[in-house]
Amino acid sequence: MTESPSTPEAAPQKDLGEGGAPAFKTAADLDANPPSYSDTSTPLARAIEAELRARERASFNDPLPRPARTRVMVVANQKGGVGKTTSTVNMAVALAQGGLRVLVVDLDPQGNASTALAAEHRRGTPSSYDVLVDGLPISEAVQHHPDIAGLSTVPATIDLAGAEIELVSVVARESRLKKALAAYDKIGTEAEDRLDYVLIDCPPSLGLLTLNALVAGVEMLIPIQAEYYALEGLGQLVETVEMVKAHLNSDLSISTILITMYDGRTNLSSGVAEEVREHFKDQVLRTSIPRSVRVSEAPSYGQSVITYDPGSPGALSYLEAAREMAVKGAGA
Repeated sequence: MTESPSTPEAAPQKDLGEGGAPAFKTAADLDANPPSYSDTSTPLARAIEAELRARERASFNDPLPRPARTRVMVVANQKGGVGKTTSTVNMAVALAQGGLRVLVVDLDPQGNASTALAAEHRRGTPSSYDVLVDGLPISEAVQHHPDIAGLSTVPATIDLAGAEIELVSVVARESRLKKALAAYDKIGTEAEDRLDYVLIDCPPSLGLLTLNALVAGVEMLIPIQAEYYALEGLGQLVETVEMVKAHLNSDLSISTILITMYDGRTNLSSGVAEEVREHFKDQVLRTSIPRSVRVSEAPSYGQSVITYDPGSPGALSYLEAAREMAVKGAGA
């Protein structure tokens, strides 16, 4: 009697949602079993894939993991126009929307981060100037965001423009911010209401204000524009960081590099991104921030792009970058 041929066991099927896509329940499911897209052969295809992944993850709205202790991060790049303040504001909003407690310290006399975070920063308002020059406790300068829970700001006023000169004759002038942060009771490891992140927004120069930030910080978040002039500025910044580590703050490290103004239509952006990743490896976030009209428009309305247009590619990319940074920091 002839045996009928055996049929192979059917492969286990994934739960499918609408349109035959895997029905993930959490962002962790998406991490464990990422969907596959057919074409990633060009910069534009890779940019589209990144946006699709960000949209899928954003739909879960999972809370972000808290770090074991407050992460004090300096957002700096001596080259202007790389998206430094924009990245500070949007990363802060994304972290706060993920359920974390975030403080932004604005050290840029232009006060753009203060504007975007709806903080009052007229002359005479308690600000980072008073903290640095007059020794005002940070607790007396903090302003809480009116609409976003967990997000607060130490604003910058125009007075800060003269702080560089006023600090020249002050004893231990480069460690004024470090001393102020150390005295702030919301920074630490034990208290339940402690801050999870302190993001310090620096001016686009390497003066005493930026030096105060570098001495006070433990980590650096460096936004870098996807173009070749930015690579030269990054090299100079790394040299400055090494000098600060050698003489003033041995704990400082470059933990995070964020590629901004990425244009998926060009091989130039792709080439710069690959070169940065080749040199700095895991310090570079996988998520890049695309060039976006919405990102540029949002500050004129006193908002972050995340609150201005939550579904835009720029907003989704900052949400994904913040999640990536938070997950990476929680596992450190």
